[in-house]
Amino acid sequence: MLTCPHPPPPMVVFDPSDDAAHTRAALLMHHPTAGRATIHPTPGTHSTLTLAHNLLDALGKTTPVPGYRATDPAPAWTLAAAWILALPVTRLTVLRTHLLSPRALNDLLALRARTGVHLHLVCHQPKLSAALERALARTGYDMADADAVLSQDDHTPPHTPRTRQAAPDSAEWIDLPALTTLTSYETSPTCPCTAPTAAERGFRPPTLPSRIAAQVAHRLDRTAHPHLAAHLAAAVVTAASTSQLNTARVLDLAPDGTTLTLHDRHNIRQGCTTHPVPAWAQPLLRAAAFTHLLATGERSSALFTDPLGAHGLPSLKDFAEHLKLRPPQPPPPRRKPRRGQQPTATIWPLSGAHHALRWTAEENMQGCPQPPRHRP
Repeated sequence: MLTCPHPPPPMVVFDPSDDAAHTRAALLMHHPTAGRATIHPTPGTHSTLTLAHNLLDALGKTTPVPGYRATDPAPAWTLAAAWILALPVTRLTVLRTHLLSPRALNDLLALRARTGVHLHLVCHQPKLSAALERALARTGYDMADADAVLSQDDHTPPHTPRTRQAAPDSAEWIDLPALTTLTSYETSPTCPCTAPTAAERGFRPPTLPSRIAAQVAHRLDRTAHPHLAAHLAAAVVTAASTSQLNTARVLDLAPDGTTLTLHDRHNIRQGCTTHPVPAWAQPLLRAAAFTHLLATGERSSALFTDPLGAHGLPSLKDFAEHLKLRPPQPPPPRRKPRRGQQPTATIWPLSGAHHALRWTAEENMQGCPQPPRHRP
Protein backbone atom coordinates (compact mmCIF):
# COMPACT_ATOMS: atom_id res chain seq x y z
CA MET A 1 0.00 0.00 0.00
CA LEU A 2 1.21 3.44 -0.93
CA THR A 3 2.74 5.56 1.84
CA CYS A 4 5.22 8.41 1.95
CA PRO A 5 8.41 7.19 3.68
CA HIS A 6 9.43 10.59 5.08
CA PRO A 7 6.45 12.97 5.27
CA PRO A 8 7.25 16.49 6.44
CA PRO A 9 6.33 17.21 10.06
CA PRO A 10 3.01 18.98 10.59
CA MET A 11 3.18 22.69 11.26
CA VAL A 12 0.98 24.16 13.99
CA VAL A 13 0.05 27.74 13.14
CA PHE A 14 -1.02 29.71 16.22
CA ASP A 15 -3.69 32.36 15.77
CA PRO A 16 -4.72 33.06 19.40
CA SER A 17 -6.79 36.14 18.59
CA ASP A 18 -8.76 34.33 15.86
CA ASP A 19 -8.00 37.20 13.49
CA ALA A 20 -10.42 37.34 10.56
CA ALA A 21 -7.57 38.57 8.34
CA HIS A 22 -5.66 35.33 8.95
CA THR A 23 -8.69 33.20 8.12
CA ARG A 24 -9.27 35.25 4.97
CA ALA A 25 -5.61 34.83 3.98
CA ALA A 26 -5.82 31.05 4.48
CA LEU A 27 -8.92 30.85 2.29
CA LEU A 28 -7.28 33.01 -0.40
CA MET A 29 -4.40 30.55 -0.48
CA HIS A 30 -6.78 27.83 -1.66
CA HIS A 31 -5.79 26.90 -5.22
CA PRO A 32 -5.72 23.09 -5.73
CA THR A 33 -4.37 23.21 -9.28
CA ALA A 34 -1.46 25.29 -7.95
CA GLY A 35 -0.80 22.73 -5.19
CA ARG A 36 -2.53 24.44 -2.25
CA ALA A 37 -5.79 23.52 -0.53
CA THR A 38 -7.55 25.01 2.48
CA ILE A 39 -10.44 23.44 4.34
CA HIS A 40 -12.71 25.12 6.85
CA PRO A 41 -14.27 22.22 8.81
CA THR A 42 -18.02 22.16 9.20
CA PRO A 43 -18.73 23.83 12.58
CA GLY A 44 -20.40 21.86 15.34
CA THR A 45 -19.51 18.37 14.09
CA HIS A 46 -16.92 15.86 15.24
CA SER A 47 -17.53 13.41 12.40
CA THR A 48 -14.38 12.30 10.61
CA LEU A 49 -16.52 11.45 7.55
CA THR A 50 -17.73 15.05 7.44
CA LEU A 51 -14.13 16.27 7.55
CA ALA A 52 -13.26 13.96 4.62
CA HIS A 53 -16.22 15.39 2.71
CA ASN A 54 -15.01 18.91 3.55
CA LEU A 55 -11.70 18.01 1.95
CA LEU A 56 -13.32 16.50 -1.16
CA ASP A 57 -15.54 19.59 -1.44
CA ALA A 58 -12.45 21.79 -1.27
CA LEU A 59 -10.92 19.76 -4.10
CA GLY A 60 -14.02 20.41 -6.22
CA LYS A 61 -15.64 16.97 -5.89
CA THR A 62 -19.33 16.32 -5.33
CA THR A 63 -20.28 14.89 -1.95
CA PRO A 64 -21.62 12.75 -0.37
CA VAL A 65 -19.92 10.00 -2.38
CA PRO A 66 -22.40 7.27 -3.43
CA GLY A 67 -21.65 3.56 -3.44
CA TYR A 68 -20.26 3.13 0.08
CA ARG A 69 -21.74 2.60 3.53
CA ALA A 70 -22.93 5.94 4.84
CA THR A 71 -21.15 5.45 8.17
CA ASP A 72 -17.76 4.33 6.78
CA PRO A 73 -15.27 7.20 6.42
CA ALA A 74 -12.39 5.07 5.06
CA PRO A 75 -13.36 5.21 1.33
CA ALA A 76 -13.79 9.01 1.45
CA TRP A 77 -10.34 9.46 3.00
CA THR A 78 -8.77 7.15 0.41
CA LEU A 79 -10.42 9.06 -2.43
CA ALA A 80 -9.26 12.35 -0.92
CA ALA A 81 -5.70 11.00 -0.73
CA ALA A 82 -5.87 9.85 -4.37
CA TRP A 83 -7.00 13.28 -5.58
CA ILE A 84 -4.33 15.04 -3.50
CA LEU A 85 -1.65 12.87 -5.10
CA ALA A 86 -3.10 13.23 -8.59
CA LEU A 87 -3.40 17.02 -8.77
CA PRO A 88 -0.94 17.15 -6.89
CA VAL A 89 -1.65 19.16 -3.73
CA THR A 90 1.52 19.72 -1.71
CA ARG A 91 0.20 22.01 1.03
CA LEU A 92 -2.99 21.46 3.01
CA THR A 93 -4.15 24.10 5.49
CA VAL A 94 -6.83 23.11 8.01
CA LEU A 95 -8.56 25.84 10.02
CA ARG A 96 -9.93 25.44 13.57
CA THR A 97 -7.98 22.26 14.30
CA HIS A 98 -8.27 22.88 18.06
CA LEU A 99 -11.95 21.87 17.71
CA LEU A 100 -11.36 18.58 15.88
CA SER A 101 -11.97 15.20 17.52
CA PRO A 102 -9.07 12.83 18.22
CA ARG A 103 -10.21 10.51 15.41
CA ALA A 104 -10.43 13.35 12.90
CA LEU A 105 -6.92 14.48 13.84
CA ASN A 106 -5.62 10.92 13.47
CA ASP A 107 -7.19 10.68 10.01
CA LEU A 108 -5.57 13.97 9.00
CA LEU A 109 -2.17 12.72 10.15
CA ALA A 110 -2.76 9.42 8.32
CA LEU A 111 -3.53 11.43 5.18
CA ARG A 112 -0.19 13.18 5.60
CA ALA A 113 1.59 9.83 5.93
CA ARG A 114 -0.07 8.47 2.79
CA THR A 115 0.47 11.49 0.56
CA GLY A 116 3.42 13.43 1.99
CA VAL A 117 1.34 16.61 1.95
CA HIS A 118 2.72 19.48 4.04
CA LEU A 119 0.02 19.82 6.71
CA HIS A 120 -0.64 23.24 8.30
CA LEU A 121 -2.88 22.99 11.38
CA VAL A 122 -4.26 26.40 12.36
CA CYS A 123 -4.99 26.59 16.11
CA HIS A 124 -7.13 29.60 17.08
CA GLN A 125 -6.09 29.67 20.74
CA PRO A 126 -2.82 30.29 22.60
CA LYS A 127 -2.00 26.63 23.24
CA LEU A 128 -2.70 23.18 21.83
CA SER A 129 -5.90 21.40 22.74
CA ALA A 130 -5.44 18.17 24.65
CA ALA A 131 -6.51 16.07 21.66
CA LEU A 132 -4.16 17.93 19.31
CA GLU A 133 -1.26 17.62 21.74
CA ARG A 134 -1.77 13.86 22.08
CA ALA A 135 -2.05 13.36 18.32
CA LEU A 136 1.10 15.36 17.59
CA ALA A 137 3.12 13.68 20.32
CA ARG A 138 3.55 10.66 18.02
CA THR A 139 4.78 12.64 15.00
CA GLY A 140 6.51 15.75 16.27
CA TYR A 141 5.66 19.13 14.81
CA ASP A 142 6.93 22.58 13.94
CA MET A 143 5.36 25.81 15.15
CA ALA A 144 4.73 29.13 13.43
CA ASP A 145 2.93 32.36 14.12
CA ALA A 146 -0.05 33.23 11.95
CA ASP A 147 1.40 36.66 11.20
CA ALA A 148 4.34 34.97 9.48
CA VAL A 149 2.42 32.25 7.63
CA LEU A 150 -0.99 33.76 6.89
CA SER A 151 -0.25 37.39 6.17
CA GLN A 152 0.96 37.44 2.56
CA ASP A 153 -0.94 39.84 0.37
CA ASP A 154 -1.08 37.66 -2.70
CA HIS A 155 -1.18 33.86 -2.76
CA THR A 156 -2.38 33.60 -6.35
CA PRO A 157 0.11 32.37 -8.96
CA PRO A 158 1.24 35.21 -11.26
CA HIS A 159 -0.23 33.52 -14.34
CA THR A 160 -3.70 33.03 -12.78
CA PRO A 161 -6.24 35.80 -13.47
CA ARG A 162 -7.95 37.23 -10.44
CA THR A 163 -11.31 37.61 -12.17
CA ARG A 164 -13.70 34.76 -11.59
CA GLN A 165 -14.44 32.96 -14.82
CA ALA A 166 -17.88 31.63 -15.63
CA ALA A 167 -18.22 27.87 -15.44
CA PRO A 168 -18.74 26.13 -18.78
CA ASP A 169 -22.35 25.39 -19.62
CA SER A 170 -23.33 21.91 -18.41
CA ALA A 171 -26.96 22.03 -19.56
CA GLU A 172 -26.33 21.28 -23.23
CA TRP A 173 -25.47 17.94 -24.79
CA ILE A 174 -21.94 17.59 -26.16
CA ASP A 175 -21.62 15.20 -29.11
CA LEU A 176 -18.21 13.49 -29.06
CA PRO A 177 -17.22 11.48 -32.16
CA ALA A 178 -14.74 9.51 -30.03
CA LEU A 179 -17.68 7.84 -28.24
CA THR A 180 -19.05 6.43 -31.51
CA THR A 181 -17.01 3.24 -31.09
CA LEU A 182 -17.48 2.83 -27.34
CA THR A 183 -20.02 -0.01 -27.16
CA SER A 184 -18.47 -3.39 -27.95
CA TYR A 185 -19.19 -7.05 -27.28
CA GLU A 186 -15.77 -8.22 -28.43
CA THR A 187 -13.03 -9.33 -26.06
CA SER A 188 -9.51 -7.91 -26.05
CA PRO A 189 -7.29 -9.86 -23.65
CA THR A 190 -4.36 -8.11 -22.03
CA CYS A 191 -0.95 -9.14 -23.34
CA PRO A 192 2.61 -8.47 -22.11
CA CYS A 193 3.62 -6.52 -25.21
CA THR A 194 5.51 -3.32 -25.79
CA ALA A 195 2.85 -1.41 -27.67
CA PRO A 196 3.78 1.12 -30.36
CA THR A 197 2.54 4.66 -30.02
CA ALA A 198 -0.59 5.87 -31.76
CA ALA A 199 1.55 8.02 -34.06
CA GLU A 200 3.61 4.99 -35.08
CA ARG A 201 0.41 3.13 -35.91
CA GLY A 202 -0.92 6.09 -37.83
CA PHE A 203 -3.98 6.17 -35.56
CA ARG A 204 -5.42 9.58 -34.69
CA PRO A 205 -8.49 9.77 -32.43
CA PRO A 206 -10.87 12.66 -33.08
CA THR A 207 -9.37 15.82 -31.64
CA LEU A 208 -11.34 18.10 -29.36
CA PRO A 209 -11.40 21.87 -29.80
CA SER A 210 -10.01 23.57 -26.71
CA ARG A 211 -13.43 24.97 -25.77
CA ILE A 212 -15.08 21.53 -25.92
CA ALA A 213 -12.16 19.94 -24.04
CA ALA A 214 -12.60 22.52 -21.26
CA GLN A 215 -16.31 21.72 -21.00
CA VAL A 216 -15.69 17.97 -20.88
CA ALA A 217 -12.98 18.44 -18.23
CA HIS A 218 -15.28 20.66 -16.16
CA ARG A 219 -18.03 18.02 -16.11
CA LEU A 220 -15.65 15.19 -15.23
CA ASP A 221 -13.75 17.16 -12.58
CA ARG A 222 -16.78 17.22 -10.27
CA THR A 223 -16.81 13.42 -10.04
CA ALA A 224 -15.46 12.08 -6.75
CA HIS A 225 -15.05 8.52 -8.11
CA PRO A 226 -11.69 8.52 -9.95
CA HIS A 227 -12.33 5.29 -11.84
CA LEU A 228 -15.54 6.64 -13.40
CA ALA A 229 -13.99 9.97 -14.39
CA ALA A 230 -10.85 8.26 -15.71
CA HIS A 231 -12.81 5.62 -17.64
CA LEU A 232 -14.87 8.17 -19.55
CA ALA A 233 -11.88 10.50 -20.03
CA ALA A 234 -9.90 7.61 -21.53
CA ALA A 235 -12.78 6.81 -23.89
CA VAL A 236 -12.88 10.42 -25.08
CA VAL A 237 -9.10 10.60 -25.50
CA THR A 238 -8.50 7.26 -27.25
CA ALA A 239 -11.75 6.58 -29.17
CA ALA A 240 -11.37 3.01 -27.89
CA SER A 241 -14.12 0.46 -27.35
CA THR A 242 -15.11 -0.83 -23.93
CA SER A 243 -13.31 -4.10 -24.64
CA GLN A 244 -10.07 -2.22 -25.23
CA LEU A 245 -10.55 0.09 -22.25
CA ASN A 246 -11.08 -2.92 -20.00
CA THR A 247 -7.55 -4.15 -20.76
CA ALA A 248 -5.93 -1.13 -19.10
CA ARG A 249 -4.07 -1.93 -15.89
CA VAL A 250 -2.49 0.43 -13.40
CA LEU A 251 0.93 -0.34 -14.87
CA ASP A 252 -0.33 0.60 -18.35
CA LEU A 253 -0.56 4.24 -17.27
CA ALA A 254 2.70 6.21 -17.28
CA PRO A 255 3.64 7.43 -13.76
CA ASP A 256 3.07 11.03 -14.84
CA GLY A 257 -0.20 10.14 -16.62
CA THR A 258 1.00 11.30 -20.05
CA THR A 259 0.44 7.97 -21.86
CA LEU A 260 -1.98 5.06 -21.58
CA THR A 261 -1.49 1.66 -23.23
CA LEU A 262 -4.55 -0.28 -24.39
CA HIS A 263 -4.36 -3.84 -25.66
CA ASP A 264 -6.08 -5.30 -28.71
CA ARG A 265 -4.22 -8.52 -29.40
CA HIS A 266 -6.70 -9.65 -32.05
CA ASN A 267 -6.33 -6.29 -33.84
CA ILE A 268 -10.08 -5.78 -33.87
CA ARG A 269 -9.76 -2.02 -34.33
CA GLN A 270 -6.43 -0.48 -33.35
CA GLY A 271 -4.06 -3.18 -32.19
CA CYS A 272 -2.09 -2.71 -28.96
CA THR A 273 -1.44 1.03 -28.84
CA THR A 274 0.14 3.54 -26.47
CA HIS A 275 -2.01 6.67 -26.56
CA PRO A 276 -0.97 10.18 -25.53
CA VAL A 277 -3.09 11.66 -22.73
CA PRO A 278 -3.80 15.43 -22.86
CA ALA A 279 -3.13 17.57 -19.81
CA TRP A 280 -6.81 17.95 -18.84
CA ALA A 281 -7.25 14.16 -18.51
CA GLN A 282 -3.98 13.33 -16.75
CA PRO A 283 -5.12 14.10 -13.15
CA LEU A 284 -8.23 11.94 -13.66
CA LEU A 285 -6.23 8.89 -14.77
CA ARG A 286 -3.56 9.43 -12.12
CA ALA A 287 -6.26 9.57 -9.43
CA ALA A 288 -7.64 6.21 -10.59
CA ALA A 289 -4.16 4.68 -10.42
CA PHE A 290 -3.44 6.18 -7.01
CA THR A 291 -6.70 4.78 -5.64
CA HIS A 292 -5.49 1.27 -6.48
CA LEU A 293 -2.02 1.90 -5.08
CA LEU A 294 -3.44 3.36 -1.85
CA ALA A 295 -6.04 0.62 -1.36
CA THR A 296 -4.21 -2.52 -2.49
CA GLY A 297 -0.75 -1.63 -3.78
CA GLU A 298 -1.44 -3.74 -6.89
CA ARG A 299 -0.12 -2.46 -10.21
CA SER A 300 -1.61 -5.30 -12.22
CA SER A 301 -5.25 -4.60 -11.28
CA ALA A 302 -7.72 -3.19 -13.81
CA LEU A 303 -7.34 0.59 -13.88
CA PHE A 304 -11.01 1.43 -14.41
CA THR A 305 -12.39 -0.61 -11.51
CA ASP A 306 -12.98 0.57 -7.95
CA PRO A 307 -10.74 -1.22 -5.41
CA LEU A 308 -12.84 0.24 -2.58
CA GLY A 309 -15.85 -1.90 -3.49
CA ALA A 310 -18.43 0.69 -4.46
CA HIS A 311 -21.77 -0.75 -5.57
CA GLY A 312 -24.76 0.62 -7.42
CA LEU A 313 -22.74 3.02 -9.57
CA PRO A 314 -23.83 3.79 -13.15
CA SER A 315 -22.44 2.03 -16.19
CA LEU A 316 -20.03 3.94 -18.39
CA LYS A 317 -22.78 4.84 -20.89
CA ASP A 318 -25.18 5.91 -18.13
CA PHE A 319 -22.44 8.00 -16.55
CA ALA A 320 -21.74 9.68 -19.88
CA GLU A 321 -25.43 10.44 -20.39
CA HIS A 322 -25.66 11.79 -16.84
CA LEU A 323 -22.94 14.30 -17.82
CA LYS A 324 -24.72 14.91 -21.16
CA LEU A 325 -21.88 13.46 -23.22
CA ARG A 326 -22.80 11.19 -26.12
CA PRO A 327 -21.80 10.13 -29.65
CA PRO A 328 -23.19 12.11 -32.59
CA GLN A 329 -26.84 11.27 -33.09
CA PRO A 330 -28.81 10.64 -36.30
CA PRO A 331 -30.63 13.61 -37.77
CA PRO A 332 -33.86 14.51 -35.95
CA PRO A 333 -37.19 13.73 -37.65
CA ARG A 334 -38.79 16.51 -39.61
CA ARG A 335 -42.07 16.21 -37.80
CA LYS A 336 -42.34 17.97 -34.47
CA PRO A 337 -42.74 15.73 -31.39
CA ARG A 338 -46.20 15.66 -29.86
CA ARG A 339 -46.73 17.51 -26.62
CA GLY A 340 -45.75 15.34 -23.67
CA GLN A 341 -43.80 12.92 -25.89
CA GLN A 342 -40.66 11.55 -24.28
CA PRO A 343 -37.34 12.63 -25.84
CA THR A 344 -35.59 10.07 -28.02
CA ALA A 345 -33.14 7.89 -26.15
CA THR A 346 -29.44 8.22 -26.94
CA ILE A 347 -28.27 5.83 -29.66
CA TRP A 348 -24.96 4.12 -28.92
CA PRO A 349 -23.67 2.51 -32.13
CA LEU A 350 -22.13 -0.95 -31.83
CA SER A 351 -18.42 -1.19 -32.59
CA GLY A 352 -16.15 -4.16 -33.16
CA ALA A 353 -14.67 -6.31 -35.85
CA HIS A 354 -17.86 -6.44 -37.93
CA HIS A 355 -19.58 -3.18 -37.07
CA ALA A 356 -19.08 0.46 -37.97
CA LEU A 357 -21.23 3.56 -37.75
CA ARG A 358 -22.77 4.66 -41.03
CA TRP A 359 -25.43 7.30 -41.51
CA THR A 360 -26.60 6.69 -45.07
CA ALA A 361 -27.50 9.46 -47.48
CA GLU A 362 -31.07 8.20 -47.55
CA GLU A 363 -31.39 8.48 -43.77
CA ASN A 364 -29.90 11.98 -43.85
CA MET A 365 -32.36 13.06 -46.53
CA GLN A 366 -35.41 11.63 -44.82
CA GLY A 367 -34.41 12.54 -41.26
CA CYS A 368 -35.06 8.94 -40.25
CA PRO A 369 -34.74 8.46 -36.46
CA GLN A 370 -34.10 4.70 -36.63
CA PRO A 371 -30.79 3.25 -35.37
CA PRO A 372 -27.78 3.38 -37.70
CA ARG A 373 -27.21 0.58 -40.13
CA HIS A 374 -24.19 -1.61 -39.71
CA ARG A 375 -21.94 -2.76 -42.46
CA PRO A 376 -21.18 -6.51 -42.30
